[in-house]
Amino acid sequence: MRPPSKLRGVTSCTVDPMPTTDNAPARRDARRNRERLLECARRAFADRGAGAALDGIARDAGLVVGTLYRHFPTRLDLLCAVLEPKLRRVVGEVTAATGLDDPWEGLRTLLEVLGTAQAGDQAFADFLARRFPGDERTEAVHNEICALSQGVLDRAQAAGVVRPDVTGADLFLVLWASARIAEVTWHASPSLWRRHMHLALDGFRASDRLYLGETAWNANQLFRAVTGQGAHSPAR
Repeated sequence: MRPPSKLRGVTSCTVDPMPTTDNAPARRDARRNRERLLECARRAFADRGAGAALDGIARDAGLVVGTLYRHFPTRLDLLCAVLEPKLRRVVGEVTAATGLDDPWEGLRTLLEVLGTAQAGDQAFADFLARRFPGDERTEAVHNEICALSQGVLDRAQAAGVVRPDVTGADLFLVLWASARIAEVTWHASPSLWRRHMHLALDGFRASDRLYLGETAWNANQLFRAVTGQGAHSPAR
């Protein structure tokens, strides 16, 4: 039995590294094919998101799509193989943000980590926004990031540096807005999203705050809107 891991959600997002065989040249070919597929998949998913065409990825790698499916039986298997190293790193960096001495710096670091991870990587932005094939592997990682993020926010609010009416859903709405800014400005100005995230972050400060007018959504309302379940009037 595998020992428990702090990153259970991340370690579960794995697939077999490559088909096994007793033939050494075949193993080398399989390894090369797998690496070519992963390299092309990283580019395709980053540029076009989780829905990038798999036959196009195989073609870019100089292989037939059947070879892709021998290594990665499903789209999610390929997505997990591509994103797993990044997910491990991001969860580690978000975890580190929870332990910073300055609660405000913890919140700023959290948004910076997640914003940087999704900028220029449409597949990671799809992951954060739950525009991803439904699967317990990715859901576990997403839930872990959400829980860590809520902990950072709770700590900042308890310290009195973040206004009390900010919710975890507000954090992810800011991230999703930043993802869209990055998507349309990436090639001309790769860091423009950061300017607008900082403007939004200033709005979280507890001092000199404006009345927001609209009541904040909770996590369930946000999930229903993202998944198209009553997006116009989500149940509370």
